[in-house]
Amino acid sequence: MSKALIAVNAGSATLKFRAYEADGRTLLARGMVDHFGAEGSTLTLDAAGKREQLTLTSGSRDEAIGAMLNLLADHALQPLAVAHRVVHGGEHYHAPVVLTASVLDDLAALIPLAPLHQPVSLAVMSAFARLDPQLTQIACFDTAFHARQPAIATRFGIARHWHDAGIRRYGFHGLSYASIARHLPELGLADARVVVLHLGSGASACALHAGQSIASSMGFSAVDGLMMGSRPGNLDPEVVLYWMEHAGMDVAAVRQELYKKSGLLGVSGLSADMRELLASKQESAREAVELFCYRAAREVASLATAMRGLDALVFTAGIGERSPEVRGRILKQRAWLGFEAALAANLSHATRLTATGSPRHAYVLATDEEGEMARQAAALLAGDVEL
Repeated sequence: MSKALIAVNAGSATLKFRAYEADGRTLLARGMVDHFGAEGSTLTLDAAGKREQLTLTSGSRDEAIGAMLNLLADHALQPLAVAHRVVHGGEHYHAPVVLTASVLDDLAALIPLAPLHQPVSLAVMSAFARLDPQLTQIACFDTAFHARQPAIATRFGIARHWHDAGIRRYGFHGLSYASIARHLPELGLADARVVVLHLGSGASACALHAGQSIASSMGFSAVDGLMMGSRPGNLDPEVVLYWMEHAGMDVAAVRQELYKKSGLLGVSGLSADMRELLASKQESAREAVELFCYRAAREVASLATAMRGLDALVFTAGIGERSPEVRGRILKQRAWLGFEAALAANLSHATRLTATGSPRHAYVLATDEEGEMARQAAALLAGDVEL
């Protein structure tokens, strides 16, 4: 039986996981639980060159995680530790940390800051603890990558006592941005000013200078910034007050509107899936796609201002990696900044999307949140993390 680091990325409907060697670098197996925590869930594992799939009976999280551990054991893989993606680490967690009772209490206290994401992570941690109380569990934080942003980039224009109470810009998708930052030197961008567009169902943008986060489109919560699959991004706060005062919506209804009924889904009235909207002939679908690209292109210029310049643009995540149409539209709107798109390169998903003589270049890089988590967990276990 070989010891493996397990990286777990839990969402509202899926649980993605990967198994790595103890150094956190060599991938041994990958898998996913679809319809996680619901009836009809399925577990898929890719290992040793073949795919296995199980249909789970009860739909409970404990059953799904137990089945995952059993299937890994069938491939002689036993967890050395489990690393969890945690959306919010608040003001105090700027590096991965081994879970203890006090850490779990701290993470639970952050639920109001990430009401949809944080409870799922905590539920998965609890499920692992019930199945194996001795298993080492590690939290890796999306907010940690942004913790060293300039102080001015973290403030809202609100009373100081609110900022002191923790109402500030945190930034998210940090594990994704950290994984991209690792690869920038390979493109000759080690010291460059780069805007990374993480475009997926959840979408954000980040300004990186010499691989460090300078500013991010997301702020206090994961609903801010760019338009997303079902989240609006930037929104005048008066809209929320209007909903509450004139539409009679309570906090729960407002939260549902912000997280589940807006974005691509809300504008199109059809779908939160970019692929379906690009294939649709309906005007509302066209408008949703146009707004998504407009908002992303506009954010590039904002983040370039935060860095006092721009050398390159990187697309990543589901839409960013797989949609030439979206990338092409955004590059067209940024052409005046010196991005000369190369049509064939874009259509073929080449690493570089711009022409050889383009004043500035744009790239596609695959994000690797689970790989980043595994590397961080391995470093923590080896005592190489500065806490």
